[in-house]
Amino acid sequence: MDTTILAEVSGSISTVGYGLSAIGPGIGIGILVGKTVEGMARQPEVAGQLRTTMFLGIAFVELLAFLGVAAHFIFQA
Repeated sequence: MDTTILAEVSGSISTVGYGLSAIGPGIGIGILVGKTVEGMARQPEVAGQLRTTMFLGIAFVELLAFLGVAAHFIFQA
């Protein structure tokens, strides 16, 4: 029986994990900023409070991306 290898995955699986961990925060920040702008358009008088809450939310979402980068370097073979 002749075995043929069609594709080979080389490298570390942590690279794939890092790529996937960058997608989530990107989508999260997009939704977060979009909804904040929508809220500011609906009620301009609370724009300052919404902006502050948005920046806190962005900080927490970006923490997920930084954890993905750290995991990439920790689990890199």
